[in-house]
Amino acid sequence: MCTDSSLSPDMSKQGHWCSVAYWEHRTRVGRLYAVCQPSVSIFYDLPQGSGFCLGQLNLENRSEAAARTRGKIGLGIVLSREADGVWAYNRSDHPIFVNSPTLDAPACRPLVVRKVMPGYSLKVFDYRKSCILRHHPIPPEHSDGPYDPHSVRISFAKGWGPCYSRQMITSCPCWLEVLLGR
Repeated sequence: MCTDSSLSPDMSKQGHWCSVAYWEHRTRVGRLYAVCQPSVSIFYDLPQGSGFCLGQLNLENRSEAAARTRGKIGLGIVLSREADGVWAYNRSDHPIFVNSPTLDAPACRPLVVRKVMPGYSLKVFDYRKSCILRHHPIPPEHSDGPYDPHSVRISFAKGWGPCYSRQMITSCPCWLEVLLGR
């Protein structure tokens, strides 16, 4: 594994294919976690294996909602870089919710949030669709915050978007931002 680092403009030169940021509501907790291996486990407690252990990240004044949701992360997820894209495997006992610019056709509103049940996986980023998006950028009025066409957002146990009481991911107690290399 690589050590934590700041995101550089060209992550491939740094030896990692993505960096992962952990958030609680609007607050980033800890540093970016750089991923060098083809896959990484992101989980709550150390006995769950090697990878990015969210239980080790401390935050003063953690909300009760974040504390409850952290307890539901358990085995968490595995992010895997494959030839066709990036896959998320839900190893938790609770659903995860995913938003990515490549989940739907380029002409669609970008705020498509997919629910991934425990034991299931989803291709959360498609390299081929990403190339198409470069030529069809998303209008800013369709975004629910800062928009990066090379990122994936994953919430643990709580959904967000038009079908939920939480309209923006920053309302979710615990979530990840996966920043992919270009």
